[in-house]
Order: sequence, then structure tokens, then C-alpha cells
Amino acid sequence: MKELFQAPLLKYVLIALGIVVFTGVGVFPFIENKVILIIILLTYFVAFLLFLRSFYALYLLPLKKATTTITKMEQGNYRARMHFSTNNEIIEQLMYKINSLARHLSELSIQEKMHSEQLFTLINNSSSGLILIDEKGYIHLVNQQFLDMFGGREKEYKGQIYHNVLREEKFHRIVQQVFLYEKNIKDEFLYYSGIHKRYYEVVGTPIFNKKNRVKGAVLATYDITELKRLEVMRKDFVANVSHELRTPITSITGFAETLLDGGIEDPDAAKEFLSIIHKESKRMQLLIEDLLTLSKLEDENFQLVLNKITLSDLLQEVIPPLKIRAEKKGLALTVQAEEDLNFKADQERIKQIFINLIDNAIHYTPDGGKIDVEVFSTSKYVHLKVSDTGIGITEKELPRIFERFYRVDRARSRNTGGTGLGLAIVKHIVEVHKGNIDIESEVGKGTTVHVYLPK
Repeated sequence: MKELFQAPLLKYVLIALGIVVFTGVGVFPFIENKVILIIILLTYFVAFLLFLRSFYALYLLPLKKATTTITKMEQGNYRARMHFSTNNEIIEQLMYKINSLARHLSELSIQEKMHSEQLFTLINNSSSGLILIDEKGYIHLVNQQFLDMFGGREKEYKGQIYHNVLREEKFHRIVQQVFLYEKNIKDEFLYYSGIHKRYYEVVGTPIFNKKNRVKGAVLATYDITELKRLEVMRKDFVANVSHELRTPITSITGFAETLLDGGIEDPDAAKEFLSIIHKESKRMQLLIEDLLTLSKLEDENFQLVLNKITLSDLLQEVIPPLKIRAEKKGLALTVQAEEDLNFKADQERIKQIFINLIDNAIHYTPDGGKIDVEVFSTSKYVHLKVSDTGIGITEKELPRIFERFYRVDRARSRNTGGTGLGLAIVKHIVEVHKGNIDIESEVGKGTTVHVYLPK
């Protein structure tokens, strides 16, 4: 019965004791048998204690345990359960309801945690930079991609007014227009980070509540630098194709008109004009063939014709005509190849690699220069190395060397009949073979091209 003499029951015990004492004092003068009075008062007090103990065990203790369990649940401990042995049906129902509620809250907590983790993963693995702003302009969310784009830490943004922490004026304008017009707003801007520049597209989207009132906005920022680069390349490509075709077409048209106007009557002039027309026609044909080759290589359905290639046979077919061209220009072309080297690849495409690289070296190497071709194998690759003592390529131009129609020396390329597509074709052939290509160059000293093809 020690629990009776602990708070909160102690006060009831003291009250009962006070009542007994007060009653005893009040009736003591009127009762002759004092012993009987004391026994009655003690019996009354003990009966009250027994009643109080029974009431505590049946009701107060279960309610205390229920309160403790609910308090733990309020604190987020949904594993808390009420366990109590009783025959009281009301207490049993209360215990069942509390435990059922705890289980339900536990399930909801697990689901909420899963959804929260999924949302966190989705937001932070998004390819776009995301910011959530409420109707008062405070930032509530910023994902990792946004921090990677513009720098800073999450705590520097969250809880701050957007125009105090977002430096780009485009962000300010988009947020203002989203709240003003209550519709999606899109814009682009150029962002400088040190020496680097990136193009970004920002899409602002309003967030509506159940009453269709704007309660905030989401800003999604996309890195469109690569798209801009491809757009520039596309425009350059169209301009370059037009330019490359315009020159031979102009020549053909001009000389054809001259022949029609009477030039045909002069045999020597007619022969010269027809020779030029033929040359320009071949140039256009070569350009179209190279464009078609590139188109095929870039087609996702393009299939290589793989077969076993014997290097010695390939070189015997490819090198002689190239050697004749090099000698006509006074160039020394040497070939060193590993004996008995065989590998699996598309033979016609590999021929194009050899022809284009060596032909390119011949074009850009001054008279009296030297071109070295080496082919050997490593544990995983067949390594083709073409070195020349040509004009070389500047460090600035190297990253663009594989672009279509890009020429280190445009006049020299056109004079030698080049289309400006040779290295682009080589790069695509290497890539569809799952290989790699690298270039080393120094202005005035020459260039070395390394091609690595899987064996």
C-alpha cells in the first residue's frame, strides 16, 4: 500500500485522516466507551484506505499509464504501448484504443518518413535547380543542384527573403511576374562563374491552395549551355554547308555561262573551263559523300560490319596511293607496324581513319616535311599514331578540331580540296567502335594523333 502514501494519493489519505481525527475529537466527550470509539474510527479509516487503494488500482493507475503512453506518443515515440492487466472492461477498451492509435500513428510515421525520403531523393537528384518561395517571399527549400549551380550553402538561403540572397535580377523579375500574373513565367540568362560562363533557363510556376489563391512559387533552373552550343553548331553547320556549296556552284555557273556565250569556240579555253567545272563538281560530290557518311555514323541504328582485319593487308591497300601523294609534295612518309597484328573491326571504316588522318597530315605539312605512321597493340587496344612536322594547332583551336567544317587554315584546306569533315568522320568512326582519340600539337612543330581501337 506504499503507493497510497505517495503523490497524488497522499493528500487524500491525509484528508481522510483529518476527517477521522476531527470526528473523533467532536464526539469524544459524548461517548463513554472510548475504546469502541477508537476502534470504529480506525475501522473507518482502514476501510477508506482499502477503498482508495482499490480505486487507485482499478482506475487511477490505468489512467496514469494511459497518460504516460499518450505523452510518449506526443513526443514522437509511436512504439510506446500501454500494457496493463485488468478485469475492468472500460480500461481494457481504453488500452485497446490507445494501442491501436499508437500502431496507426507508427504506420503513418513510417509512410511519412518513406515519402519524405523519396521526396528528398527526388528533389536533390533532380537535374534542375529548385527553389520554393512562399507568398511573403521567404525561401523554404533549395536543392543541391541549385547550390552546385550558383554556390553557397543551404542555410544561407532557407528562411531568407529571395531578393536578399538571389543575386541574378532575372530571378527577381520572374518571381514578381509569377505572383502578378499567376501563371508560368520562363526566361534565360547568361551566368559567369569565374572564367566560365553558363546559360540557364528559369521556369517560375505558381503554387495554388484549395481556394485557388497563390500561396507560393517554385523556380526550376535548367542548365542549357550544351543546347546553346549545339544551336550555335547547327547555325554554323548550315552556314558552312551553304558557303562550301556556293563556291563550286558559282564557279560551275560562271564557266558554263562563259562556254554558252561563245567560249566553247576556243578549244583551249573550253578545255580549261571544262576542267574547272569537272574539278568543282568532284569537290561537291566529295562534300556530299562526306556529309552522307557523317549522317550514317550519327544514326542511332547504324550497324558496324565487324570482321577480322589483318593489319599488313590493310596497309598494303591504303598506304601506296598516299605515299605517292606525299612524295609528289616532297614529304617523307614512313610506316612502322607490328607484325602479325589482327583485330576485329569494320574494315571499310578503319580504312577511312587511315586515309583521312594521313591525308590530313599531307595537307598541313609543308614541302620537305615528314609524316610517321605507327601501329602497335597494347593489352586492350590497337594504337594508331600519326605524327607530322606540319604547321601545328594552337591550344585554343584544339578543342574545336573535331567540329564539322572547322579548319586550322581555311585557305590551305580549300586549295587542297579538303571538305573540313575529315576529322569529324574519324572521331565518329572511333566512337562507334567504342574507342578513343587524342591530339597533341605544337604550333610550328607539328601534330600527333592517337587512335585507340578495342582489340
